[in-house]
Amino acid sequence: MAASLSTARAPTLLSISLVPAPLLIADVPWLLYRAFFALPKSIVDGEGRPVNALLGTVNALLSAIEARPPRAVAACLGAEQAAYRVELYPPYHAHRDPMPPELAWQWEHTPKLLASLGWTVEGSEELEADDVMFSFARGEAEAGGRALLLTGDRDLFQAVDEHTAILELRKDGKPQEIGPQQVHERYGIDPEQVPDFIALRGDSSDGLPGAPGIGAKTAAELLRRHGSLEGALSAVRSSPTSERPRVVAALMDNAEQLEDFRQIATLVRIDVQRPPDRVTDFASGARVADEMGMARLGSRLAVLGGVEA
Repeated sequence: MAASLSTARAPTLLSISLVPAPLLIADVPWLLYRAFFALPKSIVDGEGRPVNALLGTVNALLSAIEARPPRAVAACLGAEQAAYRVELYPPYHAHRDPMPPELAWQWEHTPKLLASLGWTVEGSEELEADDVMFSFARGEAEAGGRALLLTGDRDLFQAVDEHTAILELRKDGKPQEIGPQQVHERYGIDPEQVPDFIALRGDSSDGLPGAPGIGAKTAAELLRRHGSLEGALSAVRSSPTSERPRVVAALMDNAEQLEDFRQIATLVRIDVQRPPDRVTDFASGARVADEMGMARLGSRLAVLGGVEA
């Protein structure tokens, strides 16, 4: 009997041990802006310069690491907007205010602080942080790993699959994972349909207006019936009575621009090297935080690294 019990339990124990720790992929621009506007500017370094964005970014990453211990961290940066996206639609990101000077200084010093913690810092001068994150996620999945994307950007919902989830920060509790099922529950579409959904519904954060009069519900209905933006356009061209007149007009009158919006919303993969397994170096981060005049952060990191009692 003892032998049979041991045999019965072995597969369960083995399956648990084979679940890989994820690669945590961080949207650094989003984290910086989020922290800059959420935390008081009175959080300053030894010379009186605001460091609220730096502090909030590191603290958010530490919370994510505590909730979902990763095998490594990839901190991603990028251009404010990719040139080809602006060429396709000049108002893309044009509504955004210039970066505040107090944030620009912190932005410049972010790579040094994050790298000191043993995290891989990767950026692109031509493409956006979203594209860099998407590239890490796809590489991790192809290597048989799991990826967690720490971001609030809905564009990255298109990266979600059985190997990749969004790690959503929540004010009222621990971070929550958003997988394919959660994407479908929220929007009524599959992750791979997200660029088509954005093209139809629009995205105010990127300055994309979408199809006039087409909201989230109608966009999702069109994609469920036709599979894609291209499928919806093909359907109304071949059978104009297949949809309500206002929907047909919105699609037909804006077809070329909607296809541009879809291209803008589609993330681009670039060459990135898969990070090796690496634990967070709290002691090194503490030293650099102290050098940057961030005494409280330095103390917290020192405690986490076992430097102080």
